[in-house]
Amino acid sequence: MERRVPARYTLEGVSGAEVSVHPFATQDGLGLNLTRFRRSDCDDVVLLLHGLTASIDMFIMPEHRNLVSALLDNGFTDVWALDFRMSSRLPYDAETHRYTLDDIAAWDHPAALAELRRHVGDRRVHVIAHCLGSLSFSMSLFGGALDGITSFVSNSVSLVPRVPAWSRCKLTAGPGLSEYLIGLSFLDSRFGEAPPLTRGWMVSRLVSLFHRECDVRDCHMISFMWGSGHPALYEHDNLLPVTHQRIADLLGPTGVHYFRHIRKMVSAGQAVKYHPGDPRHAALPDAYLTRANEVTTPVLLLSGDANRVFPGANAACHAALERARPGLQEFASLPGYGHIDPFIGENAHVDVFPKILDFLKRHSSEASAASEPMNAAPLVTPPTKEVSRSSGASEPMNAAPLVNPPTKEVS
Repeated sequence: MERRVPARYTLEGVSGAEVSVHPFATQDGLGLNLTRFRRSDCDDVVLLLHGLTASIDMFIMPEHRNLVSALLDNGFTDVWALDFRMSSRLPYDAETHRYTLDDIAAWDHPAALAELRRHVGDRRVHVIAHCLGSLSFSMSLFGGALDGITSFVSNSVSLVPRVPAWSRCKLTAGPGLSEYLIGLSFLDSRFGEAPPLTRGWMVSRLVSLFHRECDVRDCHMISFMWGSGHPALYEHDNLLPVTHQRIADLLGPTGVHYFRHIRKMVSAGQAVKYHPGDPRHAALPDAYLTRANEVTTPVLLLSGDANRVFPGANAACHAALERARPGLQEFASLPGYGHIDPFIGENAHVDVFPKILDFLKRHSSEASAASEPMNAAPLVTPPTKEVSRSSGASEPMNAAPLVNPPTKEVS
């Protein structure tokens, strides 16, 4: 039976929960939203963070079993999801701006945690984050902008960004070409629906000339905006047809300036500040791995073995963190998955969510009460390198991350 296309920004994917929205403001004056899905009070609260171009919609999809429902059904009955400044539910990425990941690390995540704490008090908080939501939250956590996190699950990328060669080219040349030659300060997956002969329409048609893997122009644009592949962000076979058809509902526009910060990090081999001398972010370290040994939060690093956006990034981050704080992190490769399908894939609830739930339960209040050691052997033995089906197009997987993170930006 063919499934209907869900309404945009729908909350119908979560049933049996009280839903409330909690707006708040950042220090630099942006309005953001936390959405709460509550069945009952719980000692272990979960906060979900989306990636660039996405929103909380990736966690509450109605066409298949979603992460919020899986958490609620497995004892985590108080789940929060944040729409921060990168969210496609908010207008900021369809505007001209100069935001960086430092802004998010310094202002969005700490403000979100403060608002969450206003409602849940000192209960344990676990964070599950994807893509640049994961990278920016890692910067907040390891940069000292927030604390009190019981456990952290990072998908695709954390503090050691790595990208394929073609993505390096796009990160280097793309922002300038887009802003100063084409005249676009953001890219939109829906450019294919723009009026004929407009700039967005022509960009979409040009991109589609090089993407023959499907007939969905929105999918082509998304692969152009991020990663290197056909498609780049997921495996087609992992998505329901209705998800593929409505992919632009889940992955919207993105401001191109963020690419400049990612390029600096890729060049440095780790997460670094965009402007080391920016007085607004003086409290953050110039290199975010510098203080890693001071953070005791357990971390689960996930990555699909077909990740064509940040191939090898979380395996490299695991190695770097192991040197700084041995035994506090685990790595799990996800066979047959790419960048975002570990959350939006039809069978993610079978292949991926159990790994996340197992990690959360081992660091929950019940596990603590049962005196289970927090440094128990990880469920998945960390490999020495990530296996990637896209290795032919990727950077070398065995490039050694920095052993001693610098205290200043590497150009």
